[in-house]
Amino acid sequence: MNDGTTSIRDVLSSMTDLSGSTLSPANVIITLALSCALGLFIFFIYRKTFSGVMYSRNFGLSLVMVTMITALIILPITSNLTLSLGMVGALSIVRFRTAVKDAMDTMFMFWGIAVGICMGAKFWAVGVVGSLAVGLLMVLLSVIKFRTALPYLLVMHFDLSAAPNVKAMLAKLPAHKLKSRTVRGSSVEMTVELRLRNEETGFVDKLTQLEGMYDASLISYQGDIIS
Repeated sequence: MNDGTTSIRDVLSSMTDLSGSTLSPANVIITLALSCALGLFIFFIYRKTFSGVMYSRNFGLSLVMVTMITALIILPITSNLTLSLGMVGALSIVRFRTAVKDAMDTMFMFWGIAVGICMGAKFWAVGVVGSLAVGLLMVLLSVIKFRTALPYLLVMHFDLSAAPNVKAMLAKLPAHKLKSRTVRGSSVEMTVELRLRNEETGFVDKLTQLEGMYDASLISYQGDIIS
């Protein structure tokens, strides 16, 4: 009984003792402070470079929490082999069912996890320098406008009598593909897929000036509407 009591006491003592050289209170404080700072940096870059449909502030804040939580997980793992094996087994049963729809959101999530791993493993310089490099690259890529054709959907509502003029106008555009065409009496709804550069979107104004054209909207796949 005494041996069992001593054993439990030793285990509890080893779990709560932070005086060792590998896991000291100073290391814990520095790790959490750097994780929080870099998490906020990732959040700032995410907010400045976001170009999706709906900005989620909660997702941005979760990047800060993911960075800190990952560091908290890695910190004890690097200091205790037995604990690391047990934690790997415990984390293996965790499953996340929330789908991340945007590829950039996935990239930012992996960035936060990678920084948290570096902070928890006490590779602080790697985490700081790597975050600065990735952040600078993200800002540059968001500022530079590549002259590439982007996919758009052209949605038009017009009178059936305007169909020949609409067809003639579409013939002047680059390669386009008819997605849908709905006729209700004398009213026509048509959706056409296009690939355009930003400076080529002015033809929408000419479409709306056609006789019999009710409205025309140019919708990018990112959700931006040009009418």
